[in-house]
Parts: sequence; structure tokens; C-alpha cells
Amino acid sequence: MKKIAFFCIPAHGHTNPMLPIASELIKRGNEVRFYSFDEFKDKIVATGAQFVSCDKYLPEITEEEEKNLMNVNTTEMTIQDIRMTLKMNDFLEKEFSDFQFDVVYTDAVCFWGKLNAWKYNVPMVCSTSTFAFNQMSSKYMKMSKGELADMIFGLPKISKELKTLDPYGYHVKSAMKLVQNDNSTDTVVYTSRNFQPYAESFSDRYIFVGPSVFSKLSPNKEKERPIVYISLGTVINDRPDFYHKCIEALSDMNVDVIISYGKYMDKKLLGKLPDNFQAFSYVDQLEVLSRADAFITHCGMNSVSESLYMSTPLILYPQTNEQWAVARRVEENGAGVLLKDDSTQGIKDALTEILNNKKYAACANKCCMDFRSCSGVEGAADFIENAPHASNGVDVISQLNKGNKWFYLCYWFIVSALIVLFGLLVSWGFVWIIGVCAGTLSYPISNLFQKKRYNRIVEKLKH
Repeated sequence: MKKIAFFCIPAHGHTNPMLPIASELIKRGNEVRFYSFDEFKDKIVATGAQFVSCDKYLPEITEEEEKNLMNVNTTEMTIQDIRMTLKMNDFLEKEFSDFQFDVVYTDAVCFWGKLNAWKYNVPMVCSTSTFAFNQMSSKYMKMSKGELADMIFGLPKISKELKTLDPYGYHVKSAMKLVQNDNSTDTVVYTSRNFQPYAESFSDRYIFVGPSVFSKLSPNKEKERPIVYISLGTVINDRPDFYHKCIEALSDMNVDVIISYGKYMDKKLLGKLPDNFQAFSYVDQLEVLSRADAFITHCGMNSVSESLYMSTPLILYPQTNEQWAVARRVEENGAGVLLKDDSTQGIKDALTEILNNKKYAACANKCCMDFRSCSGVEGAADFIENAPHASNGVDVISQLNKGNKWFYLCYWFIVSALIVLFGLLVSWGFVWIIGVCAGTLSYPISNLFQKKRYNRIVEKLKH
């Protein structure tokens, strides 16, 4: 029997995949203490785990900070996670001392879980509720101008907050060390290896277990007319404008529609619903998806995984960079349509395409079979019980980075030589043009070089 500490941030999409794993570990005779928040208490207690409330350690935030959090502002979320770690320091020092944990299972962006595992030298396994992201798979993310600006201007703020950790024994050089997946950390990813972008770039310290679900339901699509399910998740779901467009688009179609609008929006904002619509603040999503023929979704990893697990094709409406990555992968697998036009007519056209073209349902069913063939909850539990793991495979990213160093060395040597030649033969007054052009082109050229080198490394490994 092992003592296992579970840590997670206050978010359904991050907490839900961990619950069946906690239940499985407890069935095997392990002791699980789940450090979470009162909102999730009932779900956690239902697994048999010991629930430990962390609500009183939540930092007090201003209205502006709360608004940023609701809009999934990366800088604000990182800063609040750091502050939460400091507020929990004394409490967790006593917990780790009293219970002598054998393993820490922590969400990948739950800083207080990761930092305390490192601080007390307890074997750690990361729970990754999205795709695993490294320098290759992160190319799937489509970053908006706002998100890019947040990342650039937020780094000094984050660096300042990180310095506050050092006196308490939390030694971390950068936020990237905290959030990015690396090949030396044991990691559980809730998707299949086939669905993970650039799966070959992740070491054998990763296990791709498929969606972590409680439900034993199987897809059952037999009914009089199609069911369409609409949900924008549990965070960015206060979108009455979008729901109104959906209502207008689908009210005269031969479909039954279920809307899950979440706890943050007043149902009255939806107005009087047509006869073929039902709206709830909460539904049993897996049960609904087992019957649904189409899912209009924000493309949260958990929602998309559950949809494909239940063989339901999707209309993809991503809102954040991670969600864009998930949407792109669904498109590549042929199991959904990207909602490029979110007007009333655009929504109607997308749904018509999904319902009338059976290839989407067929591709969703292929993903369903792939997910259900994974090791699942049992595989994740085995992996956690046997942590830490050793890696016996090739670290593709490490090899790639060695090649990148040589590329940049050669690239800037050639650029420097051109600048000197241009200055000697033409004019020193215009050499800055070469420097500007070289700087602008370095990123796309390095990307092309990196992708070609990656393909060569992977091809070599296959043989």
C-alpha cells in the first residue's frame, strides 16, 4: 500500500480526469489524500479519497484579477498559482512531514503540488489534462495577439513573483520549468498516442492512457431524430450572444438540442426557448454525448475527449491557444468541422455538414475505438504505483536541440560573413538591411530546419 497525494487547481477540466484514477488506486488498497477545493468535495469523497480543503489558502484577488482569470489570462493564472504556493507553505510542510507520501500525483499546472514534490524529494507524476506540450507539439497552438502580448509583457511580472519562492526552499529558474512538459518527468496524458501531436518527441516516461472516465456507457445513437449538444465548458461559458445564435440557427431544424450553460450564466438570459430546446446549468455530459449526433464545443481537451470517446463528431469553436491545438487535431482526424463563421447561418451550415456527411461520424467512431483500446484508468494507476520510472528510450528533443545549436551557429556565421562582404564591396551604411532580413527570416527558416531534422530522427528510430 502506498500513500499518494493528489493536487489539482480549482477547475473541472483538470480535476475530472484525476477522479477515476483516485478511485482505482483506493480499490487497490492505496491511501489517497486529495488536496482540492470545496466545489469538488462531493466528487472527490465519492472516489473514497480523503478530501483536504484548500479554499482558505486561495489568494484574495481584485475585480480586475478575477476578470483576467475568467478570461484565462496566463500571466494572472501563473501569478495566482505562485501566491497560492506561498500561502500553503506552512500547511504543506506539516502535511508532508506527517504523512510521508510515497508519490505525488499533481496536475501539470498546479504549482504547489509540483514545487512541494521537488522540495521534499517525493517521486512525482504529472497529470496532463491537455495534450503534452513541448517545443514541437506547441506549434499546434494558435496564439492570438492578445495572448502573445500577455506572454511577452507578463514575463517580467512572473519573474518577479518567482523570486518570492526562493527563500522558502522552492528553487525554480523560470515559469517554463513549471508549466512545460519535459522528457525527464513521469507524466500521464489523457489521450491516445495516436491523437497526441508529435507523439514521438515524448520519452517513455510518458503514458498515453486515453480519456479518464467513470462511465461504462457505450455510444447509442438510435432515436427518432438527431440530438445536438451545446456546451462552452465550465470557465469561458458566459456567452449568451453565442447561445442566441445557436437558438436562432437550430430552432427550425429537425433536431433536439440540449444546452449546458454552466453556473456563471443566468438561464433567463437565454430567453424563451423553442420547443426543440432544453437548457441546464449542468448535465451528465458523458450520458448526453453517448446519445448525441453532434457537439458544438469550445474544444476543451476533456470535452473533446469525452465526445470522441462516445463517438460524437464535433463543431469546433476554440477560444484559447490550447483549444486551438485540440481543434486542429480533431480536424486532422476528420472528426469535426471548424466553426469559421459563428453567425446564425454559419452555425446552421456547420451542423448541416456534420449531420449530412457521414464521414465525420465514421472518423469519430475510429477515434472512439482508438481511445477505448488504451490502457485507461488501470494503466494510469499502474504507472503511478510504480513511480519513479527510468527512461530507456531516445530523447528526441535532446537530439533536436543539439542540431538547433549547430543550425543557429552556422546561420549567424553566414549572416555575419554576408554583412562583412556587403560592407566591403558595396556600403557599410546599408548592412543593417541584411541584419533585419536575417532576424526576420531566422524563425521560419529554423522551423523548417527543425521539422526536417525531427522527421529524420523519427524515421531513424522507426528503422
